[in-house]
Amino acid sequence: MKLWRDNWERVIPFLAFAPEIRYVLYTTNTIESINYQLRKITKNRGHFPNDDALMKLLYLGVRNLSGRRPGNRGNNADHWIAALNAFEIYYPGRIHLD
Repeated sequence: MKLWRDNWERVIPFLAFAPEIRYVLYTTNTIESINYQLRKITKNRGHFPNDDALMKLLYLGVRNLSGRRPGNRGNNADHWIAALNAFEIYYPGRIHLD
């Protein structure tokens, strides 16, 4: 209880977000999985001739991410779409999906 009381001021702002945003914030396994896959893609490459080459590789890697792992129930895209919509309401003009 002491831990909760001592950190309550840090928890309250989190609770003010919409449930869609809170879901993607506290389910970091999805984020960690994406980071792992992207590190795996770039790990064996020595260097990149420019930033565009790296961005292209990462873009193609994100496009190919899917629920291939056994026991995975998908990529939770629905949760991210709802969260992005909620972020656009909270922070208009900051989300650019081009």
